[in-house]
Amino acid sequence: MKESTKTQKKSRIKLLHQYYSYTGFYSFIGNGLKKALLAIVAITLCLFLFNNYVYNVNAGLKHFTDAFSNIQIFTVFFLSESFLGLIPPELFIAWTKKTSEPVFNLSLLAMFSYLGGIISFYLGKMILKIESVKNYFEIKMSKHLKNTKKWGGFLIVVGALLPVPFSITCLAAGMIKYPLKGVLTFGLLRFVRFIIYALAIFKVVS
Repeated sequence: MKESTKTQKKSRIKLLHQYYSYTGFYSFIGNGLKKALLAIVAITLCLFLFNNYVYNVNAGLKHFTDAFSNIQIFTVFFLSESFLGLIPPELFIAWTKKTSEPVFNLSLLAMFSYLGGIISFYLGKMILKIESVKNYFEIKMSKHLKNTKKWGGFLIVVGALLPVPFSITCLAAGMIKYPLKGVLTFGLLRFVRFIIYALAIFKVVS
C-alpha cells in the first residue's frame, strides 16, 4: 500500500514536471530570477553612483523623512501596492533605513504590501461584475491572465518574490477566481522579498 502511494506521488510529480516544462514555466522562472538578480544589482549600483556623484541619497531621504509623517508615507505605499503597484517598493525600503526603527518599519512595509495584494485580489473578483471594466483588463492583462490560469499558485510565488508587480498578479488571481487560501499562503513570500532587497539597499543607505 505504501509503495503504491509513493509510486502515485512520483507519477504526479513527474506529470507536474512535464507540464511545467511544456508550458514554459521553468524558463519563465529562470528569466524572472535573472531579472531579480539584475534588478538588485542595478538598484544597488544606481543608488551608489547617484549617492556619490549626483545627489546625496541620505540627505534626500532625511528630507523626505522630515517632510512627511510615517502615516502619510505608509498610506501612499499601501495605496500603491493595492492598485497595480505604481511606485517601486525599493524607494520605501530605502526610506525605512533613515527612520528611527528601520526593522519595524520595514516589517510594516512588507505587511502593507501583503495586504495590498489581498485587496487587489478582491478587486479582481469585483472587476468580473462590471462587463466594460472586465473587458478592458482582460485585454490589458491577457498575457498575465493566461499565465495565471496555467500556473496558478506558482505565479503568485513569482509575483511575491521577483520583480513582477505583486498587485497585478493578485488582481489576475482574483479575475480567474483562484482560491483565496492560495493567495494568502503563497503571498507570505512577499516578506522574504523585502528582507532580500533591504539587505542590498541598506548597504548603500547609511
